[in-house]
Amino acid sequence: MAKHWMRLSVVPAACLMLLGPIQSASAIGVLEAYIAALKNDPSHRAAKAELIAGLEYEAIGRSSLLPSAQYVYSTSKNKGESISPFLGTFTKSNQDYSSTSKSVSVRQTIFNLEAYARFEQGVAQKNYSIAQFDSRSSDLMVRLLTAYVETRYAEDQLNLYTAQRDSYAEQRKVNDRLYAKGEGTKTEMLETQAKLDVAEAMRLEAIDTLQTARNNLEAIVGVDVKQLDGLPVDFKPMLDSEDFDTWKRYAEEKNPEIIAAKYGIDIAQKEISKSQAGHAPRIELNANYNHGVSETFATKNQDLNMRTVGVQLIIPIYSGGYVNATSKQAVARLDKARADLDGTVSKVMVELRKQFSAVKSSVVKIEGLQKSVNSATALVEATQQSIKGGVRINADLLNAQQQLVAAKRDLASARYNYLLSYLKLRVAAGTVNIDDLRTVAGYFSEKN
Repeated sequence: MAKHWMRLSVVPAACLMLLGPIQSASAIGVLEAYIAALKNDPSHRAAKAELIAGLEYEAIGRSSLLPSAQYVYSTSKNKGESISPFLGTFTKSNQDYSSTSKSVSVRQTIFNLEAYARFEQGVAQKNYSIAQFDSRSSDLMVRLLTAYVETRYAEDQLNLYTAQRDSYAEQRKVNDRLYAKGEGTKTEMLETQAKLDVAEAMRLEAIDTLQTARNNLEAIVGVDVKQLDGLPVDFKPMLDSEDFDTWKRYAEEKNPEIIAAKYGIDIAQKEISKSQAGHAPRIELNANYNHGVSETFATKNQDLNMRTVGVQLIIPIYSGGYVNATSKQAVARLDKARADLDGTVSKVMVELRKQFSAVKSSVVKIEGLQKSVNSATALVEATQQSIKGGVRINADLLNAQQQLVAAKRDLASARYNYLLSYLKLRVAAGTVNIDDLRTVAGYFSEKN
């Protein structure tokens, strides 16, 4: 239990000490955003509350095996009368009196299969809650990084489309000057204007996309987001040495969703034991102390103290079919839990394979797209020189500029997808921790 209380309090505090004070709302890095999300994300706050509740299952189950004690106090006013014969007549007398009773009783289970099954089920339920919290904590990292890179990518898009629009606007001025001198054509002016109009429309759409992405990120971190860290120009992806079988073994042993599903089977099995124990005998030790004053008419004006200790045997005989019905229900739920485990394992393995392949292919893809950006940049420069020499025309330059923007956009997307896949692979394997997020955060080093 202590381990997971540390997750609730010590880990965020340690992260804060490592990071230092959080920067202003105008600039925020990945780790800073994560620390804010740990505190402010509604889904994570709900998961913490659910964990706190789930940790009590073990104590609830244990309670039926431990002694129970209770104190009872009662007082009452009694009104009555007695009629007795006397010398051939009946005499009536008032018999009003007050009575009090105080008692302390203790009960201890000696043999109770249902209570023991309830305790074991409580332990499984506690472990299930811990595994669920681990899964949701990993999910927070993925949701946070996804929202972060989507926002950062939207910023990149806006910057690209703004630069493209400005480039077309500048080209339009050049066309206007050449046309005024009689060296340009109306067609060139219209071509550039058409590209400029499209670029402006794409820029406006990018502004809306950025605002939506920013809103999603702010909903997770709980603070205003105006500027994010960007990726460096010399971005180089890391190479993982582990093969897929190694990651698969990690996932089978450590993935919290799979672990939770296994505990789900334990819970269902203990439910069967608990239900079937409804036919089993129970033995209890009972001790009682009672102090009463005038408890009954027969003990009026008497002060009585009673101490009892005994063993009670309870043998259930028939409960209207309740035990059989709940046992059948528990067996069906065990079948469901086993099916849920199979489904969870299949889902995790599909995700693991997907992210493993994405990480591997992204390395080659990023390298190829970087070459594409370099080539597109060189093409724009060469086309500009060729136009001056009269070899190329205006449309060639517009197309080259558009090709460069597309290459830069695809490269940025590949870089962000690589970082997401890097983290998601470790989440699927169940090995993710703050160091992995710190590694990802290390790529975001430049303020744009």
